[in-house]
Amino acid sequence: MKDQPEQDEDLFRQLLDDVTPLKPSDRRTPSPAPRKPHKRNISLEAEIADTLSDHGAGDIAPTEYLSNGLNRMTLRKLRRGDWPVQDELDLHGLNSDEARKLLTSFLHQAMQQGLRCVNVIHGKGWHSEHGEGLLKRLTRHWLIQHPQVLAFCDAPLQAGGSGAAWILLKSTVRKNDSGSSLPV
Repeated sequence: MKDQPEQDEDLFRQLLDDVTPLKPSDRRTPSPAPRKPHKRNISLEAEIADTLSDHGAGDIAPTEYLSNGLNRMTLRKLRRGDWPVQDELDLHGLNSDEARKLLTSFLHQAMQQGLRCVNVIHGKGWHSEHGEGLLKRLTRHWLIQHPQVLAFCDAPLQAGGSGAAWILLKSTVRKNDSGSSLPV
């Protein structure tokens, strides 16, 4: 008599006898860049101009943003996850000044590495006075001001939900051997 795992395996094989494999797709899926944990770099923070302002941040954080001139499909694709998240930054436990400097540094380094999509976790602010966190509101306000940010939206639940934002960055352009520009 066969033991349970062997019976399960035989049953599984029997169920798959009639299955026809799908034809291979000719679509390319972007492969995410290897993830490296973001570390605070004080010297780099000092070099990067901190031009993000707290002035004008409303009482409610926007759930999404799309830069002027971009098609709404861009935001839809971002929400669907068409761009894989390539790096992540967690701002929990920082005051607003530390968070702004670290966010600026993180976005600068992401651009230097040619990353297109990143996740910034700012928290939901459940422990704040009015139920919506100051850091959430400020982070999203800063993102709108940042010249390299094309769009952002709430992350899916498994990536932080409304306590995080998926951010689409401008693509960096580099020169190839012939001198013409290529998007990275």
